[in-house]
Amino acid sequence: MDALRAWLDATPALPKSLLGKAIAYANGCWPGLSRFLDDARIPLDNNAAERSMRGLVVGRKNHHVSKSQRGTEVAALCYSLLESAKLAGVDPAAYLAETTRRAIANPGAVTLPHDLATA
Repeated sequence: MDALRAWLDATPALPKSLLGKAIAYANGCWPGLSRFLDDARIPLDNNAAERSMRGLVVGRKNHHVSKSQRGTEVAALCYSLLESAKLAGVDPAAYLAETTRRAIANPGAVTLPHDLATA
């Protein structure tokens, strides 16, 4: 990272050239680009975040030609709840099973992922 920073600082480029714009962009983003050096909890890449969004993107593409707006809205709600369950550390299948049991036992009951995270 030190070598990259030194290269950015030492490389001459016209400000409006493509290289000049790229260098200015990198310099402007430098605090975020180098943040992982100060905090080991920050991953070097965002592959996990991109992987978690893959299902949503594929679903959005599939639902783009959906004949039912309501069906698309329900699918979006399900995706949101399942991703929230993952973030809360709750197994999505277990979340769906428990939510279904609670809804059958108490119609109209709402069980959010964080309700099961502490259970």
